[in-house]
Amino acid sequence: MRYGTSASAYAGRRAVRVTLAAVSAFYVSLYGLHQPVTATYGLFAVVAMAGLSRIPGTGRQRAVVIARLLPVGWLLVTAGTLLAVHTWTATAGILVIGFLIAYSAVTGPRPAGAAPGLQLLYILPCFPPYAPQTLDERLGGMTFGVLLLVLAESLLLPDPPSTSYRDLSADAAMTAARCATELTRPPWTLSSEADAAARSAGEALRPSEVPESERPAGPGPRERALAHTGMAARVLLARLQEAPGTGPQGPRSETLALLHEVAASARRTTAALRTGRPAGPGQLGEALAVYQRRRTVAPRRKTNGETNGETPETVDRVMYRQAMLIETAHAGVTLAAAADLALGRLPEPAETRDGGFWYAGQGAARLWGHRLRAHLSPHSVYFQNAVRISLALAAARAVAGLGSLPHGFWAMLAVLTLTRTTAAQTGAIVGRALVGTLLGALVAAAMLVLVSGNTAAYAVALPVIMLATFWFGPTHGVGWAQGLFTLVVSLVFAQLAPSTWQLAEVRFLDVLIGSSIGLVFGLLAWPRGAQMELRRDVAALLRAIGSTVTSTVSSLTHGAAEERNSLLPLRRALTLAESSFAQFQSEPQRPGTAAVDWHAALIAGHHALRGARRLLAEGPPTETPSPAPAWQRGLDTDGDVLAERYAMVGGLLEGARPPPSRTRPPVPGETSDGRPQGLPASPLYYDAEAWLTSLSADLDHVAATAAAASSSSEAVHGP
Repeated sequence: MRYGTSASAYAGRRAVRVTLAAVSAFYVSLYGLHQPVTATYGLFAVVAMAGLSRIPGTGRQRAVVIARLLPVGWLLVTAGTLLAVHTWTATAGILVIGFLIAYSAVTGPRPAGAAPGLQLLYILPCFPPYAPQTLDERLGGMTFGVLLLVLAESLLLPDPPSTSYRDLSADAAMTAARCATELTRPPWTLSSEADAAARSAGEALRPSEVPESERPAGPGPRERALAHTGMAARVLLARLQEAPGTGPQGPRSETLALLHEVAASARRTTAALRTGRPAGPGQLGEALAVYQRRRTVAPRRKTNGETNGETPETVDRVMYRQAMLIETAHAGVTLAAAADLALGRLPEPAETRDGGFWYAGQGAARLWGHRLRAHLSPHSVYFQNAVRISLALAAARAVAGLGSLPHGFWAMLAVLTLTRTTAAQTGAIVGRALVGTLLGALVAAAMLVLVSGNTAAYAVALPVIMLATFWFGPTHGVGWAQGLFTLVVSLVFAQLAPSTWQLAEVRFLDVLIGSSIGLVFGLLAWPRGAQMELRRDVAALLRAIGSTVTSTVSSLTHGAAEERNSLLPLRRALTLAESSFAQFQSEPQRPGTAAVDWHAALIAGHHALRGARRLLAEGPPTETPSPAPAWQRGLDTDGDVLAERYAMVGGLLEGARPPPSRTRPPVPGETSDGRPQGLPASPLYYDAEAWLTSLSADLDHVAATAAAASSSSEAVHGP
């Protein structure tokens, strides 16, 4: 059966599932079992986990997540019930529990989507009356509602499936195999069709192009490996697109053999990803090692000093092409190892020499702890969001308790639903929400006056209004959502106890108080959200890449001792930039500004980290003569120039005026085109230059969009 894929169709299916589960739990408990407490918790458990939460994925995927969170719900309802004994205990509880729940977003999109619903499961019981004797009814109602929701999500109106990240990675690997094969045939370059296919396959793996439910963003080893697989596939495609041309006679036989191995490895990886069975260690790693041992070092010379038809310049170009091919083959080895790790096979040490698989073999608990510790910093947007929402919820609970607000949990619910990651977004939403709530309160007041306690009329109207709430709310905006939800809660509480039109008045007052508190904390706690934080984090990442380039090149050319943890600053900068980018994608963009290719910057960070590890593992030359040969001095200068470019683009992102670009000065002992005179340089020189060239290409993607964004920002806001 085919279902619509529009936003309205998705919202409609979700509204049907929420309404059926919530109303069934409410009516069975209230009118069948005559237990109003059980009915209340059954209905609000469904609203929490399906109406308030935004768990990505299909219905069955959401059902699995909700079922796994049921024990967490028991703990939250129990804690809220026991801590409701005093206002200060309930406030302290939401301060701690609210932070922990919000901070759990660091572990992936599904915990992040479930966090608002889990917050509500604590908020509801932490208000008076303090009635621990009803804990069994509360837990029973919550469990009943959650189980009905799991059944509804699993069985009713399934959503159309989306393409998995594993399938996207398999498609990219197959495209890479075809590109590598094409490079082994005349004219030894990619056709325009192959180049377009490689570009399209790489773009399909961008996080912004992947459904949120399919993004491998969790801290576990398999999720990390799957993300590593997609990144390696993008790098391999980019390296194949950048493959340098060859002479008229075509590539050497050993080059063709290695390209064939790259293609064969990519095809094996494709088959593994599509079948779910690891491919095992292939021949590419061994072929790459043999290729590196046999690569050209210098033209063979006769006894009189003449060469056998090979000039240093010719060999120099050959060695540079070999270095670029080695970069490509390393990406193929990484792709194969990452895919196997994602499918459950632990790679062998020879497959993970560059250190990128630091997480392989580590337990899930340790990796979760590593992720949680890495973001315990005021510079992490996950930490910022957790602090903002927990303080706002605690303030709302204190105000509701000290002010004895009836139905005070509505104020906390308003904080939870209306507080956004930027103050501007919160302010815009609060205005529309208050208008919607006011109109909904007026309609609810009129209804309560006209119907005047007729519970049968309330019971008939509730499913219709609830269906409209969860259908039109997501598609028509927060004003509609708040207005219709005001009608829903009025109908619910009118069935639980006799109510007058003042119930609607209380609802509006609570929303006003809660939204005001949310707005205040939105202004006080990191009001710009991820947009400015992302600029700072990516700027810091670019500077860290530049610093890594300088230190790595210095180690290679001068044999400088490299500290064991020298790459930690780059890893930390990359972690913070990735978290800011993840949140940035969920925030509305400022109108009139051009978009920076943030993902290209993240790829550059991974490329710098992986390449630096590999080059440092190869080690500097055993001898460092004085004065240093021209190739070492030239490599030093190339590294300094590239590091300066990275720092310049980082400054551009932070609003600094870019300094005049510095060109590479001539180095004594070089030809006019910058190549070493005389004998070709050490193979390490070409490996490092290939790495620097690839990093330069990565930076070009970022710099072009950063310059456009800077010009656009000045045009809109002024210099």
